[in-house]
Amino acid sequence: MKNLIKVLILLLFFSIIFAAVPPSCLLAQTSKKNVIFMVMDGTNSDIVTLARWYKGSSLALDEILTGGVRTYSHQSAITDSAAGGTAMATGFKTDADFIGMVPDGNSSKPAVSLLEAARLRGYGTGIVATSPVQHATPAAFSAHVKNRDEFSDIAEQQVYQGIDVVLGGGLAWLHSDEEKRMANDDGMLKTKESARKDKENLLKVIEEKEYHFIEKKSDLDVRGAGKLWGSFASEDMAYDFDRAALLPGQPSLAEMTETAINRLNSTGKGFFLFVEGSKVDWAAHKNDPVGMISEVLAFDKAVGKAVEFAKRDGNTMVIAVTDHGNSGLTIGNVTTDKNYYDQPVGDFVEPLKKAKLTVKGASSQLKKDRSNLKEVLASYGLDEHTEKEFCRVEKAVTVTDVEDEMAAMLSKRASLGFTTHGHTGEDVFLYAYGPGKPTGLHENTDLAAAVSEYLGLDIKGLGDWYVDAHEYYTSRGYKTKVDLSDKHNPVFKAEKGGERLEFPENKNIMIQNGREIELQAVNVYNGDTFFIHVE
Repeated sequence: MKNLIKVLILLLFFSIIFAAVPPSCLLAQTSKKNVIFMVMDGTNSDIVTLARWYKGSSLALDEILTGGVRTYSHQSAITDSAAGGTAMATGFKTDADFIGMVPDGNSSKPAVSLLEAARLRGYGTGIVATSPVQHATPAAFSAHVKNRDEFSDIAEQQVYQGIDVVLGGGLAWLHSDEEKRMANDDGMLKTKESARKDKENLLKVIEEKEYHFIEKKSDLDVRGAGKLWGSFASEDMAYDFDRAALLPGQPSLAEMTETAINRLNSTGKGFFLFVEGSKVDWAAHKNDPVGMISEVLAFDKAVGKAVEFAKRDGNTMVIAVTDHGNSGLTIGNVTTDKNYYDQPVGDFVEPLKKAKLTVKGASSQLKKDRSNLKEVLASYGLDEHTEKEFCRVEKAVTVTDVEDEMAAMLSKRASLGFTTHGHTGEDVFLYAYGPGKPTGLHENTDLAAAVSEYLGLDIKGLGDWYVDAHEYYTSRGYKTKVDLSDKHNPVFKAEKGGERLEFPENKNIMIQNGREIELQAVNVYNGDTFFIHVE
């Protein structure tokens, strides 16, 4: 009897101890599951086939093909990256341009992303992209704004999200003293505007949050514990085919992916890592088959790194998918109508292999007076051209027009067709590996559910994580207002008795009577409503 009483006392003691431990701590101690969620932006099936033939051997993706994904948005049969990314990140279909936001009557409200939910449950988190990390798809996993072009707000939210590893482009959006520089029609850089209207120096905040901050490929292997933030380009990073010749100081997508995996894995806890091969989409918008192949193969190398790790680890789910099609690329065009049955692979691939640079890389070398146009054409595999073709390129008004002419010339030589410079609405391939992997044909929202279930995130259960700040505090007797005296730095304010609360937009901060308190979520303002998380 005495032994039974001792056992009961011990059980009661341990039940009290475990009840007092936060779920995130328990998870870190009892579960080391990982998810690497990879998106090859704006990729249709024909370019995957063409890239395989160009490479001359199978792809890493081929080994893990498991099904397909439907990509349509809440409002359209053809999605944009913002809505497509948000669907995969949150499990909710949404409208074009919405980043981490879903329709709510005539307005919008934030939905918790997989990355946020993973962080709340104690997992390590990371983002890797070859675009600015503030671009639509990585933003959908790490921020909440009503319009995808709000790069300043997205950047600020990402800095205050507490992400462990961030690697990619987008340096211009991190500090206020650098003016944003954009290429004009002649390819020369011109000053357009200050990148950050709010004058926030996010580089200083990154330093204060004790990140290792790096800007060069050679620093990727930085040693030591702690968080890592790498910004390797003011805006987007180089196309993979162009990198060695034009920007050798930038790392490849595979190198960034491997670094992120190793760093997150070294903490000893599970992690959620988002990786985007961003620029298949960018090349597709230009109808540049060389740029598209460049980025498919670069993404495939990154997938190879992820799957290698997953095979060694045994507890890692890898998902690789595209958010939507782009360009309507076809292997074959109107010139093959009558002889498509007699077109060896070399007819499509060999003209493309003559190109040493993508069309963007080639055009970036064009002098203002276009005196080196022949050399530029040759670098894109167009050393043999007619006088008529040369004159057409030479007379093109803008650099974009030059690129369009060059891409069309090369595509014609390779018997490739394009139906659009925009997105397309077809179902796309689903690639997955590891425990809990999704198989079959899925809605894009199902991918969030699969990750949520595997990591135990209960993402749907976090639907009320963000609340309307005005409704919440007025119902408790506070006087509230949105302070827009500085229109670039809105602040929600609530006051009752001697208590004054302030919630600055995009930060995970509440200021109570002048004292800063760190919150578990960033404050979100959609232009109409302030959303906050109440502890």
